[in-house]
Amino acid sequence: MSRVLWRPILGLGAVLAMAPAAWGQAMPYIGFVYPAGGRQGTTVQVRLGGQRIDGVDGAIVSGEGVSARLVEYYPKLGPQEMTLLREQLRELRPRQAARAKQAKWAKRPKLDRATAELIARIENRMAQYVQRPACASLASIAIVEVTIAPDAEPGARELRLVTPRGVSNPMAFHVGQLPEVARKPMVTSSFQVLGKEELAQRKRPEEEVEARITVPCTMNGQIASGEVNRYRFEAEQGQRLVVSVSARELVPYIADAVPGWFQPVLTLCDAEGREVAFNDDFRFRPDPVLCFEVPEDGEYVLTITDALYRGREDFVYRITVGEMPFVTSIFPLGGRVGEPASIELDGWNLLNAEPVLPPNGAGPGVYRVAANRAGFISNTVPFALGTLPECFEQESNNDPAQAQKVRLPVVVNGRVDRPDDWDVFEFEGKAGETIVAEVHARRLDSPLDSMLKLTNAEGKLLAFNDDFEDVESGLNTHHADSYLMVELPVDGTYRVHLGDTARSGGKEYAYRLRISAPQPDFALRVVPSSAAFRSRGSTAVSVYAVRKDGFEGDIRLGLKTAPRGITASTISLPRDKEMVRLGMKTNLAQTGEPVPLTIEGRAKIGDDEIAREAVAAEDRMQAFLWRHLVPAQALMGLVYNPSNEPPPKRAAPPVTDEDKAEAASKEPAPKAKFTKRQVAGRLRQLKRLYEEWLLTDEFYRAKVAECEASL
Repeated sequence: MSRVLWRPILGLGAVLAMAPAAWGQAMPYIGFVYPAGGRQGTTVQVRLGGQRIDGVDGAIVSGEGVSARLVEYYPKLGPQEMTLLREQLRELRPRQAARAKQAKWAKRPKLDRATAELIARIENRMAQYVQRPACASLASIAIVEVTIAPDAEPGARELRLVTPRGVSNPMAFHVGQLPEVARKPMVTSSFQVLGKEELAQRKRPEEEVEARITVPCTMNGQIASGEVNRYRFEAEQGQRLVVSVSARELVPYIADAVPGWFQPVLTLCDAEGREVAFNDDFRFRPDPVLCFEVPEDGEYVLTITDALYRGREDFVYRITVGEMPFVTSIFPLGGRVGEPASIELDGWNLLNAEPVLPPNGAGPGVYRVAANRAGFISNTVPFALGTLPECFEQESNNDPAQAQKVRLPVVVNGRVDRPDDWDVFEFEGKAGETIVAEVHARRLDSPLDSMLKLTNAEGKLLAFNDDFEDVESGLNTHHADSYLMVELPVDGTYRVHLGDTARSGGKEYAYRLRISAPQPDFALRVVPSSAAFRSRGSTAVSVYAVRKDGFEGDIRLGLKTAPRGITASTISLPRDKEMVRLGMKTNLAQTGEPVPLTIEGRAKIGDDEIAREAVAAEDRMQAFLWRHLVPAQALMGLVYNPSNEPPPKRAAPPVTDEDKAEAASKEPAPKAKFTKRQVAGRLRQLKRLYEEWLLTDEFYRAKVAECEASL
């Protein structure tokens, strides 16, 4: 890659590395959702783990047909809260025992139901306590009820929590079509001490290790450190089963883990324990897929674990098993805007399946397509629409003597259809003319790891490229597509050679090769994917520019759509910068609910002005070092009044003079003295536990009185 192409990429990488220090906002954060999906027509209770979600009062889900409501919130407890709960239990248990004994003597075997329920609630809360969590940023738990309409569209949604002071990052929640089963949620994982790792292992009862299921279905689970989950089911000879896992696509990056995500491993055994199928990834994607034709009737056992036997509560998975339609590849990988789209589907269980294509009138961009078989929707794969003329690769074009002649500009849809295959394309160029050759393959889910060469008519190498980084493809960790931008030295014939770096090939090794003059353009990413405003205040987000085909112009940024009362001044993202902070302000006191915001960038390219909407994203770290801009579906804003105190979930009883007198009589000698700050902290703890319905009125009043007496 030439020096001029490396400069902007390294610059953007440096900006990303510095970004957290530059724009760090204490926004609500969630790190996992479990279960991460549910079936159409059902209501699912899900558990979300995060931090900075105190006061959480709602949840939102993207798309139609799905709604969410907050059921309960469990903030992370500290040692002092646990001490208070133990004291409360010591008071409750003798009382319960005394009343039970009294009832027995009176031959009226009636227990105090309210006391028993409170004891059970406290014990359940204490059972989930972990003094030193493996990951503190997952330790606060929100319980949300998600209701899915029977006609809700299958596929991925985004689930967020809403707090009085902001909206969390989004996490994936999938709408499924099959019956679902879910294992018991994990308790927060304990920190593993070197040499004593076994003390932090999950203590799962033996009967919970293996679950019996009926195919087809979707299984939901979490993997703890060193854990193996097994599923036993019946299958019949000749069934073409697809076993597909969602794990990395649910939690794309786990910053403090190597390789940076949960790496599931699938093993399928027969009833005698003989391994009949295995997979630890699907091509270049970490989430495995097994396509298995059942050899004989009988029981089979499916096992899932992490490749390195790591685990904690954010190692979440969904496994779908059944004779479901599954697309392994399509051809072509795209088409031209305005022309009828026609694709060839390849995969499993696709007999009589119909492709689900981009909507009529769709503009340039990348869309998700799928197969519909008898109402069941397959996995989705990307499909690109562009504006340039298109053609198909024509074999044989494997060497310069057989090169396929093309007229520029053009997008060639082709395949490296066998190992060590090269596709060669020939065009006429003029001295001083700049030519771009770009491959879209890996970015469109093709396993092709492309390599591009440009030669002249005599075969002299003029340019070469293997991998080209595209910051827009936020989940990619191997930027395997190639890119060349070259100024032609003389008039004459030139050839573009395309092959696979690993000398592999096959019908799934498809590509889209663009050969054209530069098409200067840009894309925008806005980070984070939520913005919080104080009443009549301001906030700022970071806007990144991804410049294409040598575009070096200034970009004017501003708000395109926002509710009345939220504005932003137009600012410029200069040609020598890849990121700028965009300030926004509001004259609103509050919005009540989150509202969508759209940021737009405009730039002059030639005689035309083009506009591009910024895609919301989250800046995520992979394995301690690499950073990625992971796209989100929307930028959400919330205006809040910091002076507004949410109404108490449970009205606290007033402290009486008798409470104060009793507290004073219990003072130790010498009298313990505490600062106002310490007492304020203690009162907050009491209020939190009381509002969770974990303390009795009497206990609460007594402890508050003790606090007042200790000043």
